[in-house]
Amino acid sequence: MTDNIRALFLTVFALVFAVAGAGVSTAGPLEDAKAAFERRDDATALKLFRPLADAGDATAQVYLGVMAIGGAGAPKDEKQAAKWFALSADQGNAEAQANLGLLHVTGQGVAQDLKEAAKWYRLAADQGNARAQVALGMMYAGGLGVAKDEAEGARLVRLAAEQGQASAQNLLGEMYRKGQGVAIDYAESAKWIRLAAEQGNAEAQVNLGFKYEFGNGVVRDSVRALMWVSLGADNGVKDMSVSLKEIASDMTAGEIAEAKDMAARCKASKYKGCD
Repeated sequence: MTDNIRALFLTVFALVFAVAGAGVSTAGPLEDAKAAFERRDDATALKLFRPLADAGDATAQVYLGVMAIGGAGAPKDEKQAAKWFALSADQGNAEAQANLGLLHVTGQGVAQDLKEAAKWYRLAADQGNARAQVALGMMYAGGLGVAKDEAEGARLVRLAAEQGQASAQNLLGEMYRKGQGVAIDYAESAKWIRLAAEQGNAEAQVNLGFKYEFGNGVVRDSVRALMWVSLGADNGVKDMSVSLKEIASDMTAGEIAEAKDMAARCKASKYKGCD
């Protein structure tokens, strides 16, 4: 498995915590447990989730798995996380299936087994789980645990992208740029990457900046190039200093100042309407 594919899998996995913790609503034991989880009262959450999970509640089992993998309320225990995810996955819970798929990719708590990962991802993807769709799409695109099928990979990634999954949108944009499973289409590439960038996806912001730098699917614009690459760098993309200097090297002081001002306004607006 290449480092960049492993990194993207782990980025998707980080979203488990946000996805699994969403949706606190009416009163009840499960909702009380979710509320404790949301306010980071791990001891209370663990106490409330455990009897529900022991009684077979699939949602509570997912939460306990998430807490175990993150070391919340108790020492980190990857095998315990895998156990809870498996119990929930066997009941058809798509989140648990996607989580279990990732554990088989990374070898956390279970043996690393890409074929087993693909099996669980497929079950979740068939239920419309966007994380599983993009993960399984990556596996098809790279021939990881499945026969290499770039067209099927692009199809699955598109399903996730159409649900608004930012990592999938950025990946689909890159597929259109490279002609990976789809015909090369720079305008379509820019469209999907922009959608991800406007959700705050740092990799997409850098990619969109480079598109403006070279006029790839968009009108060439150094100010916007510097703005987007700066935003991506600020959001965690490493080793951008050389690229930033290269973009700025042909710009006037006024243009650089304009890019900085646009970046500040863009960030303040949570990346909406930045262009």
